[in-house]
Amino acid sequence: MKKLFVMAVMMVASATAFAGDSDALKAILKAKTYAEAEALVNSSLGSLANDAEKAKAYNKLVDLALAQFDAQSTIQTENQVAKQMGKEEKPVDEKLMSDMAYKALVAGLECDKFDQKPNEKGKVAPKFASKNAQRLWFAPRNQMVNAGQDALTAKDNATARKYWTLFVESDAAPMFKDQNRDQQKPFFGQVARFAAIFAYQDKDMAKALQLADVAMKDPQEYENALNLKLEILGDGLKTKDDSLKYVENLKSLYAEHKTNGVMEKLYNTLIGVGQAAEADKIIDEALAADPNNFVALADKGLSLLQAQKADEAITYLKRAYDVKNDNAIIATYAGTAYVVQAQNVEDPAKKKELYKQAIEMFDKAKELDPDMLQAKWGYNRYNAYYNYYGENAPETKQAEQDSH
Repeated sequence: MKKLFVMAVMMVASATAFAGDSDALKAILKAKTYAEAEALVNSSLGSLANDAEKAKAYNKLVDLALAQFDAQSTIQTENQVAKQMGKEEKPVDEKLMSDMAYKALVAGLECDKFDQKPNEKGKVAPKFASKNAQRLWFAPRNQMVNAGQDALTAKDNATARKYWTLFVESDAAPMFKDQNRDQQKPFFGQVARFAAIFAYQDKDMAKALQLADVAMKDPQEYENALNLKLEILGDGLKTKDDSLKYVENLKSLYAEHKTNGVMEKLYNTLIGVGQAAEADKIIDEALAADPNNFVALADKGLSLLQAQKADEAITYLKRAYDVKNDNAIIATYAGTAYVVQAQNVEDPAKKKELYKQAIEMFDKAKELDPDMLQAKWGYNRYNAYYNYYGENAPETKQAEQDSH
């Protein structure tokens, strides 16, 4: 009698622990097509009994989407063999293949979200994470890259963004934490940067910044992604408050990324909002860290030149030229600083010497950029020749011809 009682208790406990699926879940699990199952999930998600049932429902979507993806993938593989044997190839529905890979990934991520929640005993015991990680990581995710490239070729940036964003964002999913990332390293950062560009073009600034941050983690994409982030942060500045907010963003960015690109943007923005003293501090700190910092030397020199402090400007511009003596633009500015300095002195001998130094810099700019594609040295060079050689000297006449 006691034995029967114990068995009865065990049966009741078993029935409680292994209660059957809800009617809503049963309907989803009976669905034969992805479209049917998706409609049922969308309409009855709130009717599912718990997180475990929701995980099971989304896993069903993964099953059905992958079935269609795998079918097209199989045809692709068979076609490779047929091509080698000279046999007729079957048509592959690339659009369906990409769409199902996308849907499988999205459903897999939703499945894992519910699968990772504590059960009724307060324990996290995922049932689908391991299997879904294995079957979704490689082929379906790589299809996102290929599908995005096809969309880009077709000039469909919106679709390219859709596929590439999912490829990038799914990388951070907990489900995929243990997957091998060696295969995607050569192109992951680039895909992230392009996805950021498309988000930026769509004025989705938050998403663009998020994707740019991902791209910056790739050493090969770091500089381009950082420049993109600078452009995004500085987009649409209309008021002084916008500019001041931009300054604070740049300060935070510069604290983390001590690059010349961020420094220069911060310096120029500080000048633009009237914070010249703080701007000078940024440059001076950069030069203290590296006295041969070309960008800092050039920026300080140009700022002083614009402030009509040519004698100070030439110190920095000449140092910048010494660092990069193949830069026609800085050679032109250095020459211009010598001309302005010459105009401000009274001593004829000193004036002539300054014009001579100006000519040396302008001649170097002409040598580096003879067609003035970047550096507009023409008129200032002629002016220096005019004041050094005189109006009718053959050197001056030639410099006048060169200026056009």
